[in-house]
Amino acid sequence: MIEFEGVTKRYPDGTVAVEDLSLKVETGQITVFVGPSGCGKTTALRMINRMIEPTSGRILIDGDDVTSRPEALLRRDIGYVIQAAGLFPHRTVLDNVATVPVLQGVSRREARASARGLLERVGLPANLGERYPAQLSGGQQQRVGVARALAADPPVLLMDEPFSAVDPVVRDDLQQELLRLQGELGKTIVLVTHDIDEAIRLGDKVAVFANGARLAQYAPPADLLAAPADDFVSSLVGRDRGFRGLSFTDGSQVALKPVDHTVDGLTLEVDRDGRPLGWRGPDGLLPTEGTFGDGANLRTVTDLVILSPAGAAVRVDAEGRADGLVLLEDLAGSVRSQQRERLAALATPEEAG
Repeated sequence: MIEFEGVTKRYPDGTVAVEDLSLKVETGQITVFVGPSGCGKTTALRMINRMIEPTSGRILIDGDDVTSRPEALLRRDIGYVIQAAGLFPHRTVLDNVATVPVLQGVSRREARASARGLLERVGLPANLGERYPAQLSGGQQQRVGVARALAADPPVLLMDEPFSAVDPVVRDDLQQELLRLQGELGKTIVLVTHDIDEAIRLGDKVAVFANGARLAQYAPPADLLAAPADDFVSSLVGRDRGFRGLSFTDGSQVALKPVDHTVDGLTLEVDRDGRPLGWRGPDGLLPTEGTFGDGANLRTVTDLVILSPAGAAVRVDAEGRADGLVLLEDLAGSVRSQQRERLAALATPEEAG
């Protein structure tokens, strides 16, 4: 666990970058710091590994004050990934990844062998190891940066806008890769971004920093979308926060109609095994626009209902056989009831009473 206890950073000219910050970063989770430029999120991150020293307050990692250890030793136990990877241009990919283990006394041969395995773990072929950073794409460089940060198997990983320098498609791939790796490794990750969508997608908890070095809200993404703490947070998460919030809601609770139910003159046509083929109507066979199964969230179900020519989403079983329909009117009722339940759960006893 990483704890900020009343941490303030004030520069000699009087500028306050972080003011009286207190929060706990849970072990084994991804915590995202998000907010506009100049709000203090990057300063807060860099105080964890003492790249910036706080003016007052304490930062603890598993109960130990970070100032109790020399900066160099502290940083060797904390992985650090920055924008545009920050690789050493004169070293091969393998030697970049092996840097920290070698500093810790691991032989160069052993460190390079381990680095090959790490490249594969982050989704890169091992044969890229002998190339130099300039010979890689931006997305490949970011993956190498993540591999280098993981090389010493640190319990804590700091990521400072790691995906902001790549195009949207590569960024999506890297975000998926991070979530996959976290599922395998369970690191304590603190990630800084200015992109609220990235924060909501990646974070187990999200710390929203406002202008003026103020922590505006600290909550799980679903709670952030359902109940923003103030107008600033509400404007940051956007006007479509209700729709995005459905990503955190179970879609299996929506009422189902039987597969042979007719919707606006359209009937679901299935093959001999019961797998959906499309919607049969006066204009012929129209596409279903996709199906959903167990584990789908309410956003997926809603999207399918909107796209469907029948205004109905098709649920399928594990074998791909249609076993129910979700109609627009039933979906609307489920969305309303689940939103009420979420708001009730978030309310304080005084508000609930």
